[in-house]
Amino acid sequence: MSINLHDWILDADLVSMQKAMTSGEYTSEALVLAYIERIHKYNPLINAVLEINPDALEIARNLDLERNTTGSRGPLHGIPILLKDNIDTEDRMHTSAGSIALAESFASEDSFIAAKLRASGAVLLGKANMTEWSNFMSNHMPAGYSSRGGYVLNPYGPGKLFVSGSSSGSAAAVAANLAAAAIGTETAGSIIG
Repeated sequence: MSINLHDWILDADLVSMQKAMTSGEYTSEALVLAYIERIHKYNPLINAVLEINPDALEIARNLDLERNTTGSRGPLHGIPILLKDNIDTEDRMHTSAGSIALAESFASEDSFIAAKLRASGAVLLGKANMTEWSNFMSNHMPAGYSSRGGYVLNPYGPGKLFVSGSSSGSAAAVAANLAAAAIGTETAGSIIG
């Protein structure tokens, strides 16, 4: 008996996802759709994701076609990944550092990591919320606060358990299974916290 995709992704790791896409059990498009549905359902409770890449489904379809015609690029081929909102992407996603002041800012080129992820076949699913300006605005800014996306809350106890570090959205999104993986950045305890 095949397990439902929405249940399966709760425990699936990247190796399992690759095996499922290679065997044809699931596609990158199906994974992206499942994560988008989870984001719509659970993100309003924790504010971990600022935006979904409007091209994510098209990218996933193209990667599925590529897998079927020329093969996989490697272990990240078709894997939906969120990027912290201070990582530049040359696409239709914003890079705002969690600030409403940069809410309409678009990068003119990919950051090094975004370019490497694209080259490896990863699907840049969206941007993760973050502590505004990586918490360099004030010594008193609470972790997880973003004027653009609201407070990031811990999915294991929203409003009760502390969320730490400026990569709080990346951590909360993965903890809530809103993406297969997420990229954060270490600035002043952003990942360590």
